[in-house]
Amino acid sequence: MRERRGRRNDRRKETKKKLQKETEIYCDIKTVNHRFLDVSIKPNDVGNELDVFLREDISKKIRRGSVDIRFKLKFPASNTYTINKSSVKNLIDSLKSTKLVDISSIKLSDIKDIPGIIKSEQKVLINQSLLKKTFRLALKQLLENRNIEGEKIKKTFLSKIVKIQKNSIKLSKSNTKLSKLRASALNKKIAMLTNNLDQERLEQEVAILILKHDVAEEIERIDFHVDSLKKELTIKNGSGKKIDFILQELFRETSTLSVKLDHPSYKQIALDMKLSVEEMREQAQNIE
Repeated sequence: MRERRGRRNDRRKETKKKLQKETEIYCDIKTVNHRFLDVSIKPNDVGNELDVFLREDISKKIRRGSVDIRFKLKFPASNTYTINKSSVKNLIDSLKSTKLVDISSIKLSDIKDIPGIIKSEQKVLINQSLLKKTFRLALKQLLENRNIEGEKIKKTFLSKIVKIQKNSIKLSKSNTKLSKLRASALNKKIAMLTNNLDQERLEQEVAILILKHDVAEEIERIDFHVDSLKKELTIKNGSGKKIDFILQELFRETSTLSVKLDHPSYKQIALDMKLSVEEMREQAQNIE
């Protein structure tokens, strides 16, 4: 009895090895930017249990983005054959009515290829354990690549932030100087055009014009948003949506800055800041 049991176990091992040889699973996971988490699984007939497992596993690791999971599967199949008794009976009755064939001499091999006589059903033996293992390996590699890409984006962002901060300091230092130069130029120009205006009224109008070109508030808000952005980039659970919002506010302030500044060299500085923010906004689409 022991010997028989051992042989049976050997046969089971051989069967298992054969099934593993006939099994091939390829898993490819791609992610692109999306406002929310959207998971697509192909082929879509992996079964409800596996579908739920894959989506839950993805949602634990990825918070937003379009995730495309594609499997290339090759599993062993089990074939089941059944004889359609009704079709066989109809065939025999038809042959009897012709009286041309000896019914007793007919074998199954003679009629097996006639459509409808034998029904075959193929059942694919899906190795769920191996499929899950392959998927998790692919997901792990995806997350590792995303982390590498994220570090590169972070490094690029911090580099651009340093540039924006330096330009912000330049504009902050020049703002008072530019206001004085602008006031002096306006006073001279107005004095040339008229000699009869009230001096106090003239100074008020000049002050209003200067205030329109003052950028102190914009620079202050830019500095605040830059500090918020740096903080969001360095904390462990930073939010891509929040980064996107901060950059949106930064873009608004740098746009206003470039409009207000009328001195060519300083206007160019503001445009450079705006360009840096715009470049970050494009890359921020890839941040989770």
